[in-house]
Amino acid sequence: MAAESQVDYDQDLDARGLNCPLPILRTKQMLRDMTEGESLRVRATDPHALIDFQGFCDRSAHELVAYDEAEGVFTFWLRKGPG
Repeated sequence: MAAESQVDYDQDLDARGLNCPLPILRTKQMLRDMTEGESLRVRATDPHALIDFQGFCDRSAHELVAYDEAEGVFTFWLRKGPG
């Protein structure tokens, strides 16, 4: 969906090696401390990460701006929504 070099981000979360639900929980914690409109890059290796992050953004005010997968690492770029 996006080449990593094309997406800017304000914060970075390395969730590689963590399994569900930890990548989402850590993402929620990071987003809580960010300002609306800021972007977060998350890297995860959980095979269910794509489904989890799409569902999380569908049910929240946060936007999944882009995602990518390379060599078993999923990279997500999220924009913090209101709240």
